[in-house]
Amino acid sequence: MTGFEIAFGIVLLVFSVAIIFVVLLQEGHDQNTGVINGGADTFLSRNRARTVDVFLSRWTKIIAVGFFIVVIAINAAMYFYKG
Repeated sequence: MTGFEIAFGIVLLVFSVAIIFVVLLQEGHDQNTGVINGGADTFLSRNRARTVDVFLSRWTKIIAVGFFIVVIAINAAMYFYKG
């Protein structure tokens, strides 16, 4: 293994762990969550949840695109690099 392959492997591992972490932080979209906690959803708690969901959703997309770009770059580099 060359240093080039090790570096790409480390970057791919970082992207993999990051996307798993961000996806696990997201909450499910349950319909009856207000019923469980007594319906005590306030305006501030609902908006805070939305901003966190939007933030995590945005970062999921960014990390996923980065992951696919790294995978394509690795495959292209390994195809053209015959040494």
